[in-house]
Amino acid sequence: MPAFQVGDVTSELISAELGKPDADEFLDQVWRLDATTLIVDDPVKRVDNMPMAWALEVRTPFLDHELVELAAHMPPELKLKEGGKFPLKAISRGLIPDSVIDRPKGYFPVPALKYVRGDFLELMRGILMSEACLRRGLYQRDYVNQLLANPEAPEHFTRINGSKLWHLALLEWWLQVHVDGHAPQLG
Repeated sequence: MPAFQVGDVTSELISAELGKPDADEFLDQVWRLDATTLIVDDPVKRVDNMPMAWALEVRTPFLDHELVELAAHMPPELKLKEGGKFPLKAISRGLIPDSVIDRPKGYFPVPALKYVRGDFLELMRGILMSEACLRRGLYQRDYVNQLLANPEAPEHFTRINGSKLWHLALLEWWLQVHVDGHAPQLG
């Protein structure tokens, strides 16, 4: 094994973040990780940058620090009551039409994939079995082969249900495009 292969650094980082004090419930641990780490660098930046490319201004009123702090102190069962966002929906009733409160969630699509099947699995197999990937020697081949053989095994998901195969394939694809300077040769 090359010296730079030191184990599952991502899982160790996530476990350390989730294990920090002052969040006893798993949901609160994940919420804190999301609010202090993930949301700052990804969705908020994307929601800011993408509309600005079209001369649109987007606001994020639910990220007001006082509202975030209040939500952080609510018990998980209140946050999840009646399918989620119970406190927000309860205070909105009578102020906003129920049809707005109860409509299905809309979102900006992002590259997230939990179940890796069919064409997506073949795409990832092509990336991770490519000559460039094999030559790079960055990944533990036995583990990559396990992921490809059984991508939906419970042990192949992160603690917050992300596909490790999807994450690995995206990393390798990025390396091939931005480090190697060429798009992956697929198929």
